[in-house]
Amino acid sequence: MSSDAGGYELPLRMLLGFRAVVDEVHADLAEHGHAELRPMHGFIFQAVGRAGGPHGCTAADLGRALGISKQAAGKHIEALERSGYLRRGHDPADARRKVYTLTERALDVLNRSARTFDRIHARWARQLGAERLAQLERDLRTVAPGEVFGLDTPNWFGG
Repeated sequence: MSSDAGGYELPLRMLLGFRAVVDEVHADLAEHGHAELRPMHGFIFQAVGRAGGPHGCTAADLGRALGISKQAAGKHIEALERSGYLRRGHDPADARRKVYTLTERALDVLNRSARTFDRIHARWARQLGAERLAQLERDLRTVAPGEVFGLDTPNWFGG
C-alpha cells in the first residue's frame, strides 16, 4: 500500500482479505456437496450453535444473535431446514415453541470450514512469516476490539 493511497485503502484491503478467505472456504464447501451455501449461512450456523444451547434456538433467538428480524431469521431457517442443515424440534419446557438445532450436514460444514480456515491461516503464515502474521492479528485485536461472534455482521451486510 503506497503512502499516498489515502486512509480508505486500509479498510478496503481488509475487506478484500476477508472476501478472499470466505470465497476460498465456499469453493471448498461447494466441492464437497455444499454448493448452495452462502456466507450468511455460516453466520447462521455459528449463531444457532451459540444461541441454541442443548435444546435449540428459536427464530427470535437467531434474529437477536444476528441482529436481524425474527421474520428474516425465519426465512433463513426454513431454507436451511429444507436443505437438511437445520432440524426442527420443540422446547421441552413449551411444546408450542419451535426450536432448531444443527444437523450432521451443518456440522460437516462447520468442520470443513474450520479446516479450510486453518489451511488458509497456515498458508498466510508461510507467505508473511508466522511472527508477522501473529503481530498482524494482535494489532487487529488492538484497533478492532470486541467479541468476534458478537458482531452483527449479517445485519450490517444487509442480511
